[in-house]
Amino acid sequence: MTILRPATRLQPQDLRPLSSALSTVVAEVDWRPEIVKLSRFHDEAEVQLVNRVHARVAGLLGRTVEALSAEAMRSLVAEHFSTALDDEHVSVNRTDRLRLQDAVFAEIIGFGPIQDLLHDDGISEIMVNGARQVWIEREGKLYLTDITFADSDHVVRVIQRIIAPLGRRCDEASPMVDARLPDGSRVNAIIPPLSLVGPILTVRKFRRVPLSPDELIRHASISPEALQFLRACVRGRLNIIVSGGSGAGKTTLLNALSSYISTRERIVTIEDAAELRLQQMHVITLETRPANVEGHGEVSIRDLLRNALRMRPDRIVIGECRGAEALDMLQAMNTGHDGSLTTIHSNGPRDSLARIETMVLMSGADLPLRAVREQVAAAIDLVVYVERMQDGTRKITQISEVRGYESDLITMQDLFVFQRDGFDGQHVLGALRPTGIRPAFSEQLLSRGLELPLQWFGYDGEPREPERV
Repeated sequence: MTILRPATRLQPQDLRPLSSALSTVVAEVDWRPEIVKLSRFHDEAEVQLVNRVHARVAGLLGRTVEALSAEAMRSLVAEHFSTALDDEHVSVNRTDRLRLQDAVFAEIIGFGPIQDLLHDDGISEIMVNGARQVWIEREGKLYLTDITFADSDHVVRVIQRIIAPLGRRCDEASPMVDARLPDGSRVNAIIPPLSLVGPILTVRKFRRVPLSPDELIRHASISPEALQFLRACVRGRLNIIVSGGSGAGKTTLLNALSSYISTRERIVTIEDAAELRLQQMHVITLETRPANVEGHGEVSIRDLLRNALRMRPDRIVIGECRGAEALDMLQAMNTGHDGSLTTIHSNGPRDSLARIETMVLMSGADLPLRAVREQVAAAIDLVVYVERMQDGTRKITQISEVRGYESDLITMQDLFVFQRDGFDGQHVLGALRPTGIRPAFSEQLLSRGLELPLQWFGYDGEPREPERV
């Protein structure tokens, strides 16, 4: 509970940290990205050379590209590349020849300038802003690269090559698209006239090996005590919401928490784009389907959730709750399907519940707000909030219990809070610590043989009342 204290007069020594903080703000405003050298090419002349050679090789190959295997195509490209390069009267050594040949090969059957980025495990996100800007995210930080495309049409060709095998389209009739690559990476593209800066492509890459709970500790995303607590909550079959902003690490955390589900249980996962990689044996993965060109055949998360309830699930894990399925999710949680997990975009634990209320009210169900809040309070046990910090790290900053419903308000209480100790210019300083509040569900966990260390939740001073939202 927030306590207001009397204001105190600032002393001269208090102004030095303030001055330092203002300097940091000015530095952030004046920040200019460092351009990272990732392009295959040494200069613009090489770019133009590859564009000319690629056009010629593509013309020689014709439609044989679609009929040949990758190895046969590589051999044929090498043959035509040598001929086209000789016709350019350009002398290059063997190393440069192979490098430029790979660039042409990437243009013909690969993903052009971003081919290498897609295979770099250290890059988590690729952002193409028109033909002249390609950004990447590495270890939570954004970097501008020296990679460019020839023009906007070049970007569109790469977009089409990415989504065509997935049965998707992106053109004037349908100028934006969401898709999933075979490795699980998520792709979003939007082109003019909706985008005023040219074609935009965003690829959120999928980790081949998901982060384990122990790795979350090594990355300082969570404290050992908080992880032990969440492990007990998952095994104790509490209904948990993982919330946070875009790119905060919600799915990563959900995947890690799901690893604590017993291998004896039948788990049904429901996602827009299948990203969860649960290691248990009895896992059923369901994925939504968009409407076809005629606007028919869409299968939503709500449709899949209703079907999942008929599949005898022990656990239901929803990749992201963001629409009318919120009502069905609450009803499932309140009718015996405990231990469910999902994620939601929000600005905090309280905002998570407010968003769920809004989604239920927009689902078309004629329910009074009081009934909705009663369902929310009865269904959800815990909200875990994760943030992407200014140093690029992802950290759990709040673990909050939903205590109940009183006087038309949902009551919540923070059980763990990240206490910030400052910023040293490179790293956010602080730790996730228990607040001293013992959760109301501790007896429920104890009845399942899951005991929590009492020293985490010892009251200091007067007992604290739960906050109302």
